[in-house]
Amino acid sequence: MVKLILVRHGESVANAENHYTGWNDVDLTAKGIEQTHQTAQKLADYDIDIRHVWTSVLKRAIASAYIIQDDLDLNYLPITKAWQLNERHYGALRGQNKDVTRQEYGVKQVQIWRRSFYAFPPKLDAPDPRVGPYKNVDPRAMPLSESLYVAYLRIIPYYIDHIVPELLDGKDQLVVAHGSTIRAMIKYLEDIGDKDIDGVEVANGEPLVYEFDSKLNLLKTNRK
Repeated sequence: MVKLILVRHGESVANAENHYTGWNDVDLTAKGIEQTHQTAQKLADYDIDIRHVWTSVLKRAIASAYIIQDDLDLNYLPITKAWQLNERHYGALRGQNKDVTRQEYGVKQVQIWRRSFYAFPPKLDAPDPRVGPYKNVDPRAMPLSESLYVAYLRIIPYYIDHIVPELLDGKDQLVVAHGSTIRAMIKYLEDIGDKDIDGVEVANGEPLVYEFDSKLNLLKTNRK
């Protein structure tokens, strides 16, 4: 058997302030740091042999990955940071307080933007600057906002092209990323319908472990 471990980063400053985050680059809170130490403790109890760590280019996920590696004495492992594993892009909503947007747009509309597989949040007027980790990204790939479906279309091909070959080689893999990133992967791994994915929640710092046979047929998961 081979295992894929999915972890959402610890609580971020934006989580604590109830703000939309998306591609905004925010730090972990003290609670988020402690959550991630607890994540490492939980992973230590699993029968896993992690051989590679994958994360986004956003520092809340990178910091969480580093904490887990450090606590588990896995700093020698390769770690890959990819923008394709970023959180869903929340467009013009990012940085805004979620309760304020509920008052402005209505609870129903905000719920659709947050959980529907196909709904787009309001778009930015222009894409983010192509600097730092995005300087070599095709300009056409820089979003103005993303539905979970559009995020799925960048996340899952990356998973198939880069992570699946490692799993097929029998090597356990750890992905430390974001709520929407992991929801997209859960949808793919468990073949969840477009409407049913709306109800899937991913808690900060809670490790999800997927066990596969040699052909990557799903055998077991601890996701409830």
